[in-house]
Amino acid sequence: MKGLKIAAVMFTLLAVLICCEHARENMVSMQIEGRDVTDKAVPAVMRKVPRHLFVPERYRDAAYFDRPLPIGHNQTISQPYIVAKMTELMNPEGDDKVLEIGTGSGYQAAVLAEIVNEVYTIEIIPEL
Repeated sequence: MKGLKIAAVMFTLLAVLICCEHARENMVSMQIEGRDVTDKAVPAVMRKVPRHLFVPERYRDAAYFDRPLPIGHNQTISQPYIVAKMTELMNPEGDDKVLEIGTGSGYQAAVLAEIVNEVYTIEIIPEL
């Protein structure tokens, strides 16, 4: 019986993973590549970073929608297009060091960390 419960949990986790990967791919192709983000590195990185892990659980179903989402303390995670555009405009390269003021959810820092060697970030709201 215990083995069946473990198998059910594993199946559920796999289903969620597949669903999130599909949603993330749609987010990138429609919201980022379908707009004016032309740096090929940006969509590639955003395909790797799981945005749903940076939002509160109750908003995970909407994690890949084209809008900001609340993360608590009157703060939001920026919509995916804005994260992509800000990343492209700063033109980060591998040897760069980035200082981010206002960590928020950490999503922008995670995206940048896939491109540059070092990301330093600071947040004034400790609960975030």
